[in-house]
Amino acid sequence: MFRSLIFVPGNSTRFIEKAKTLQADIICFDLEDSVPSNEKDAARKIIADALARRQEYSKPVYVRTNSPESGLISADLKAVVQKGIDGIVVPKVNDAAEIIEIKKQVAALEAERGTGRIALMPSIETAKGVVNTYPIASADDRINALVFGVFDFLYDMRLDYDEHDDTGYAYARAKVPVDTRAAGVHAIDAIWQKIDDAAGLVRDATIAKRLGYSGKSIIHPSQIEPVHKVFLPSKNEIEWAKKVVQALGEAMEKGSGRGAVRLEGRMVDAVHYKQAKAILEAADMEKE
Repeated sequence: MFRSLIFVPGNSTRFIEKAKTLQADIICFDLEDSVPSNEKDAARKIIADALARRQEYSKPVYVRTNSPESGLISADLKAVVQKGIDGIVVPKVNDAAEIIEIKKQVAALEAERGTGRIALMPSIETAKGVVNTYPIASADDRINALVFGVFDFLYDMRLDYDEHDDTGYAYARAKVPVDTRAAGVHAIDAIWQKIDDAAGLVRDATIAKRLGYSGKSIIHPSQIEPVHKVFLPSKNEIEWAKKVVQALGEAMEKGSGRGAVRLEGRMVDAVHYKQAKAILEAADMEKE
């Protein structure tokens, strides 16, 4: 599921250790904004060590690299592409060519190191990225979601942030989930910076859900539960999940039958089955 993606500073062994207990849908170790330039190498090593103990984390583990334009992403990938990583968040992606080049680097490292297939999650944080959201979202089939980054987008547009007036970013925020839906992937909304403002977080997350986002980026454990309550599975999601489980249940649970089937015009497989089970579990928890 994509209800919550929590960023964990990659230069903090304490925070990375604490992330083992977090119930966010995705744990994302950060090499970008939360890590000063002089601590990038140390953060890469800390993250690589944590990935070597991947079994201690119950949730999917992603890593946010530095941006394609930073000149640091190749070093980031060499450090973190290993067994244990589930996905990579790539910040400030401007066009499809950038993500395709990163895919090539990731694929080469996967082959060299014998890892599993790693998901890619581009982050849209610039005017160019907003213009090119659909080509980015559909650039490769390992892309499962896009993230919208409001603060860097506003910086790129030379605009100030006002939590009471979304005029400056309303178009971009609304466009991202439309383009990702057209590409058949999810959209994750930007962070809410005010950690102590739970009511503001809920209002902002509710707007995001109405725009078509599947979840929200978060920066503090206290934000997980409020966000999950906002992004409860919809009736359509629950019905889809039931169909997937029915179509793949025997194959996944008993190891018999086909591992991938065609459902309503699209192929669904083990990844979709896991997502479907998570949706139904979340729906059942809410009933309780």
